[in-house]
Amino acid sequence: MAHLLHIDSSIQGERSTSRKLTAQAAEVWRAAHPEGTVTYRDLGRRPLPHLDEAAFLARLAPVEQHTPDQAAAWQLTEQLVDEVKRADTVLLGMPLYNYSAPSSVKAWVDYLITPRLAYDPETGTGLLADKEFIVLASRGGGYGPGTPREGWDHAEPWLPHGLSVVGLRPRFITAELTLAQVNPAMSDLIPLAVESLAAAQREIDTLWRAGVPA
Repeated sequence: MAHLLHIDSSIQGERSTSRKLTAQAAEVWRAAHPEGTVTYRDLGRRPLPHLDEAAFLARLAPVEQHTPDQAAAWQLTEQLVDEVKRADTVLLGMPLYNYSAPSSVKAWVDYLITPRLAYDPETGTGLLADKEFIVLASRGGGYGPGTPREGWDHAEPWLPHGLSVVGLRPRFITAELTLAQVNPAMSDLIPLAVESLAAAQREIDTLWRAGVPA
């Protein structure tokens, strides 16, 4: 039975573009997999603790030697990796905050990069490579070639590198200029923003046609 892991990370609530995109994608996935099951995690409303000393040292010590703090951190690590392992498809909503990914997404990535659970430390083989990974990204501005802030988006280039060791390879679907509707200085960019969102929505609608990944 197909299983979807649906993750949101926006802190914008109902205003969030990335949440709207992941909700649409999840609906399309359910239509293509009517018998499928879904796990949902909201990193924006319930962020993970950042990887700390206990979580790191728990990876180095045998389980039977864990302190209480290390045991709790290891349990969370196993849960997060297992959520990905059980999924056939992972949907991640990822807005751009201060030119980078939300810190909650960075924390999620840090927990996933765990030797023996998510990759083989001896061979370097990623153990999550068989997953379809769709990232629904949103950006308030424009960062494409020729724009004043070309190269300022440090989220989309980072994520494939950050997860490369575990074998997850993201496919990005991005809506940009999302602030054009609310920032008067960007009002002349509204038509481009509308088209960018529409293009992302059209691409989402082509996913999983007849139950086959696009």
